[in-house]
Amino acid sequence: MRFSVPGMRIDYTRSVPAYVSVFLLLCSPREVIAPAGSEPWLCQLAPRCGDKIYNPLEQCCYDDAILSLSQTRQCGPHCTFWPCFELCCPESFGLTNNFVVKLKVQGVNSQCHSSPISSDCHSKRYFP
Repeated sequence: MRFSVPGMRIDYTRSVPAYVSVFLLLCSPREVIAPAGSEPWLCQLAPRCGDKIYNPLEQCCYDDAILSLSQTRQCGPHCTFWPCFELCCPESFGLTNNFVVKLKVQGVNSQCHSSPISSDCHSKRYFP
C-alpha cells in the first residue's frame, strides 16, 4: 500500500515508525468534503433535556421530559395544549380555576405574564 503526500512518497510495505506516520498525517493537506450548506454535528452543542440529548426538529424538552412535537397535555379541566409550542397559564385561583393557553416565543424563555394568548380555556367545554 502506498501513501503519498505532495512531494513525498511512502511505501507502507516496509516498516515505518508510528511517529513518522502521525507526523505525515498531521502535515498532509486536509480538505473536508460535505454537501453545501451542511454543518458538522460534532462541532455544535447538542440540546439537552436533563442529562439526555434530543433532536429539536422532532422533539422538545418539557418539565425534564423529552416529548414529541405533536404530543399534547391537559390545561385545566377543559383544554389541551402543545407543550412544545404553548404554555398552560392559570388566570385565576379560587372556586373557579380559569386557565389560558399562551404561545411560546422562540428564542426567549417564555413566561405566562409576557406571552401572547393562544386560546381561552374558560370558554371551551370540550377537548379540541
